[in-house]
Amino acid sequence: MRYFINLLYKGTAYSGWQTQPDAPTVQETIERALTLVSRSPEPISIVGAGRTDAGVHARAMVAHVDLDLSPEEAEELRFRTDRYLPHDIALRSIVPVSEDAHARFSATARTYRYYLTTKKNPFAEEQMLRMHFSLDFERMNAAAAQLMVYSDFTSFSKLHTDVKTNNCRVTEAYWQRGAHDGEWVFTITADRFLRNMVRAIVGTLLQVGKGRLSPEDFAAIIESKDRGRAAASAPAHALYLEHVAYPPSIYL
Repeated sequence: MRYFINLLYKGTAYSGWQTQPDAPTVQETIERALTLVSRSPEPISIVGAGRTDAGVHARAMVAHVDLDLSPEEAEELRFRTDRYLPHDIALRSIVPVSEDAHARFSATARTYRYYLTTKKNPFAEEQMLRMHFSLDFERMNAAAAQLMVYSDFTSFSKLHTDVKTNNCRVTEAYWQRGAHDGEWVFTITADRFLRNMVRAIVGTLLQVGKGRLSPEDFAAIIESKDRGRAAASAPAHALYLEHVAYPPSIYL
């Protein structure tokens, strides 16, 4: 039976989501825990809704797993595995889905948020990007609105990836004030994201906010389809995967 695991993690100690040789990853850590706790004779594999870069966090990652267990047994496995996992990974729920449901390919939208602060805050140093100068968020929002006009985001993609297309449909992209004075949050939702895309976008928007680029320059960078024209990627530690959307029909 196929299940969706809803989970969250702090990515600081991991080299991203996806399993890779000689580096700790979230996927590998969960798979190892599931296999050990279930005492499965074969390794248990999971498939995530997407990749996150090293140091990026997730408040709402989804992964699918195939288990020869009833929903009640699957919930018991989730509970025991969650207790076994380290403090920076939590399995929130496990729900049965249709056998063709896929954590990555069935997703209809994903939302990321990037957090920054212009105020010194000892409690936010590992969670937000500290800015030491003021930014023009009105100009940054004018530039961010251009993301919904275009579909090819080669300029914001990591080079030499194995994807077939660099097209994405961005449905929202905006900055808004955060919960506390001096805090700002960038929210972006799209049907899919390229590797390093959100951090490259944020890094370039920061240049707009500093006055080094105009909103028109930002649009020209997108049109150029040249990663070299965009700015350096913003640091990973302030980026969070916040939501993954699926059609209701896949849930049993």
